[in-house]
Amino acid sequence: MNEQTKLTKVTTIISCKAPDAQKVFLAGTFNDWNSVLIPLKKQENGIWTTSLDLAPGRHEFKFIVDGEWCCSPYCRDQYDCPTCVTNEHGTMNRIIEIP
Repeated sequence: MNEQTKLTKVTTIISCKAPDAQKVFLAGTFNDWNSVLIPLKKQENGIWTTSLDLAPGRHEFKFIVDGEWCCSPYCRDQYDCPTCVTNEHGTMNRIIEIP
């Protein structure tokens, strides 16, 4: 085995409530903000989900709901979404911390 430390990835479920959406994708620091690489699957209750193996650390992400980038379909600012941070574009990114 080489000297690199192998990071254990953690399987993480990410979800988005968007019952009227036709398509939802996920983009973030874990996939170079690619807007079509990770589609979410709609559940019967209108919540869209995906499972990712994420390395430990802080990850920022957004949902793409029917072509519109958002932290969450119902999030307008940091007071609506305590798990969001302002990004360099003046909009919000959601964050997740993997221990």
